[in-house]
Amino acid sequence: MARLIKSLTATQVSNARPKAKMYKLFDGGGLFLQVNPSGGKHWKMKYRKNDGKESLLTFGSYPAISLEQARKMRDEARAQKAVGIDPGVARQEAKAERVKFARNTFEAVTREWIEIHSTKIKPASMHIYEVLLDKFVFPTIGKRPIGEMKGLDFLELLRSVEAQGQLYSAKRIAILCGMIMRFAVATGRAEIDPLPSVRGCLRAYKTKHFVTMTDPKEVGRLLRTIDAYPGSLVVSSALKIAPYVFVRPGELQQAKWADIDFDACEWRYTTSKTGTPHIVPLAPQVMKILKTLYAYTGHQEWVFPHNWQKGKPMAKTALLAALRAMGITREEMTPHGFRAMARTLLDEVLGERYDLIEHQLAHMVRDPNGRAYNRTQHLAERHRMMERWAMYLDSLRNERPII
Repeated sequence: MARLIKSLTATQVSNARPKAKMYKLFDGGGLFLQVNPSGGKHWKMKYRKNDGKESLLTFGSYPAISLEQARKMRDEARAQKAVGIDPGVARQEAKAERVKFARNTFEAVTREWIEIHSTKIKPASMHIYEVLLDKFVFPTIGKRPIGEMKGLDFLELLRSVEAQGQLYSAKRIAILCGMIMRFAVATGRAEIDPLPSVRGCLRAYKTKHFVTMTDPKEVGRLLRTIDAYPGSLVVSSALKIAPYVFVRPGELQQAKWADIDFDACEWRYTTSKTGTPHIVPLAPQVMKILKTLYAYTGHQEWVFPHNWQKGKPMAKTALLAALRAMGITREEMTPHGFRAMARTLLDEVLGERYDLIEHQLAHMVRDPNGRAYNRTQHLAERHRMMERWAMYLDSLRNERPII
């Protein structure tokens, strides 16, 4: 005769105290509460598999799983057993499916893509990607299975970004999502990349070029304004040097004394955009400014150190803020505008060779056979060009333009 098991009560479960040895409180239908000496209480269920062997299911710990919840889980397992399904196998398959789903969401695949490409993409660009993903993409489609993503899903995402006035961000997100979808296709998590069919539905984004000055009289006025800048010596020196060397603002602000060759009158560093070595011939006017500044910052790593953060280079916004402080508006000039100014005037006024100008702008220049020129190519001619450019700027400053 089968032993009659009384059902547990919520009070019994709550009041169950640990003993020297583990013990069990049975509720019927194979369900029991296991009480460990450590005080832990765990819901488990005995059942027989289809081959007749005894097995055990674990439902979770009390009080996270209540008596009522444990009974519901037991009844579901018994219902599976009644139709020939092994509840233990079913639970394992369900868990595997959940793990597979978690690994194949858009966010999970994107995280994998970021890990793989973290050493291939510039840190600054990767930071922008992560900001766009966290702000726009993950909250919208992050939990969706990447293999089920359709063109309409991405179109709705991108149009929501456009609706916020972020046309450029929408364009970058479309490109980024395309790279991620192609990675998903390559790794077997998706069949196709639907982004190509979406891009034609986006609103056009008009590229904004950096403003600059190319009128010689206006350039002369700008140079005289810079000369009268009343701020710190560091910022003043950087502003004065910027038009002579016309490098990218970030590269100028992060110049190091170790890269300045006072004997050769050259500044050698690695460009921020292409990661290639670059040489900037320094005209006598630039060397004079640097020698004066060296007496003040030569003991530090940076040519233009931060005003108050020790060991840091000049703030990224320092040059722009200085231009604004002098009344030079956003529509007139930006620190990056010195590059376009030099490119235009060197070509149209001074008649310098195109390849020399492009070399000095640290752009990729190739020979007739399609090979990239060596960084020392035409260095003597570039020294001459940079000295001629410096003399021309001085003539504009003094309102006596010479060619």
